[in-house]
Amino acid sequence: MAAGSLTTEASTADNQTGSGTRKRLLTAPVWLPDPPRTLDEIDISESLILDLAVRHVSVRGTCSIGKLAQLMKLPLEFTEGVFRRLNDQQYFEVRRMAGDDYIFSLSPSGKRLAAERAQSSRYAGPAPVSLKSWTAAVRAQLPHLDITQEKLQRAVSDIVVEPELLDALGPALISQGAIFLYGPSGTGKTTVAERLMRVFEDTITVPWAVEVDGQVILLADPAVHQRVHPADIEGSEDFTRSGINKLDIDPRWIMCRRPFVAVGGELVTSMLDLQKDELSGAFSAPLQMKANNGMLLIDDFGRQMISPRDLLNRWIVPLDRRVDFLSLGSGAKFDIPFELQVLFSTNLAPHELADEAFLRRIPNKILLDAATPRQFDEIFRLNAAALDMEYEPGAAALLRQECLKHSPDLRPCYPRDICNAIRAITLYEGRRLFIGAAEIERAVHGYFLQTGA
Repeated sequence: MAAGSLTTEASTADNQTGSGTRKRLLTAPVWLPDPPRTLDEIDISESLILDLAVRHVSVRGTCSIGKLAQLMKLPLEFTEGVFRRLNDQQYFEVRRMAGDDYIFSLSPSGKRLAAERAQSSRYAGPAPVSLKSWTAAVRAQLPHLDITQEKLQRAVSDIVVEPELLDALGPALISQGAIFLYGPSGTGKTTVAERLMRVFEDTITVPWAVEVDGQVILLADPAVHQRVHPADIEGSEDFTRSGINKLDIDPRWIMCRRPFVAVGGELVTSMLDLQKDELSGAFSAPLQMKANNGMLLIDDFGRQMISPRDLLNRWIVPLDRRVDFLSLGSGAKFDIPFELQVLFSTNLAPHELADEAFLRRIPNKILLDAATPRQFDEIFRLNAAALDMEYEPGAAALLRQECLKHSPDLRPCYPRDICNAIRAITLYEGRRLFIGAAEIERAVHGYFLQTGA
């Protein structure tokens, strides 16, 4: 069981989730998929590719080879082969030339084919990669962290963190085992968790979609997978020269930062399973599938619609064996990698949420407790500075005294919340941003529940 920690909390009103104000160059992906050149080289069935091309043209009415390549996320050379195959089979009709490209539409037989295949799927998006290819990519892109206390301190430099907490977090991150952050509310558990991704300075490749038994699962998510431009890669000049900008990487894949997925009280069971879009026939990937090669934060654990026991039973095998199982709805199951670090954050008692069998599978248990007076004062000073607010001498000590009238301990969230409240009051009243005794007393009175409430 991991050693306990002291305290932490955000020091700025703007809760940064990136790597700070200084732009940090990332390292290139260690796994770069080669683009297919011919139909024989692609890792999914030829019929799926041809059907997808027909659907794209059916949706647009007319298309060009260049546009079809963009829509399907395939190399131009490969797409030319797809065009020739369908044109030879008389599913396409060439309308005219546009420079060196063809403008074409579906022939009568092509329209019949599109209508027939629409009965099973209407998906018209990027071409998927095979489950085997994606699984190999996930296994090849496991993080290899070189973490020291100094590096971890830089990652959380905008919050107040004690060395004891860093010494618990560092080994936990290196181990890649699940982490259980627990303690009273307002002690910075979420704040800490959101900054842990900053230790990763590399990029990975993620496919737009994955094919399983002829079905398409949409994987890349702009809200999760932050795309990276070659210019942001360390040694980008040499990297660009190697061909990234020339589509020498399979365009069905994107370069992005390692994913960070956070979910709180809105988590329901369906979010952990494939969800089918009845209109297109494609499936949306569940949270844990999108979070592979990164982190998944279950915030406010124990307050979800799904019971803690149901969630823990769902993941007891994946956490242990690094493999999860999904179903397309036909009854047949398939396995996917579960190569992610799961973070549980809760202010409930751990033993009320899970039994020993499950807690054993969460090897890193880290307590975040109340702040000491010194830490509390430092958090106050940092938040006041972040809000550009002046304060009278002794303001931090006065705030401590006022908070302890209403709370048995000093929560790291109090300075941030009270400073924000004072700022709102002074702006409302048209006064300069200043923290004095009167402002502290008024803000504290409005922040805490009064006796008898």
